[in-house]
Amino acid sequence: MEHAQIVAIEDIPRFAELGLIASFQWIHATLDMPWAERRIGPERIKGGYAWRTFLNEGVRIVGGSDEGRRRFSPFMGIHAAVTRQNSEGSPEGGWYPEQRLTRLEALKSYTLDAAYMGFEEDVLGSITPGKFADLVVLSKDIMTIPAEEILETQADITVFNGKVVFERGK
Repeated sequence: MEHAQIVAIEDIPRFAELGLIASFQWIHATLDMPWAERRIGPERIKGGYAWRTFLNEGVRIVGGSDEGRRRFSPFMGIHAAVTRQNSEGSPEGGWYPEQRLTRLEALKSYTLDAAYMGFEEDVLGSITPGKFADLVVLSKDIMTIPAEEILETQADITVFNGKVVFERGK
């Protein structure tokens, strides 16, 4: 289910029962947080942007990057997923921080789980023998740096089907 941003909390277990995949754009939570609860109410927000709840119920989740309102990078999405904060670090501690993802969960949502959703997990989504050599070398280790530095991360090299198609600075 694409854009599963706001779901009735009681319907989340049904996703697992039906084998549905919940697809999110992590950045939407931080863009929507100034108005979301006010518009949908304090009860309905419990099913809004409820990523951890989906995972805890056994639902596969996928991250996307179709934010078209401004400049966007997957690093902004990963930052939003793991901090539930905007690029200015607000709110302190994160918006509904109990719904945060781990860095590994956020990365997996963009890679292996996205490939699974497209029925391509046998050829995409991980650096594994026999799969297409599609990968990115990053300027920083997003698994270990302070969370705010995720926003400063850039692609240094992009490899598509085994060929370098981008090198930063060249």
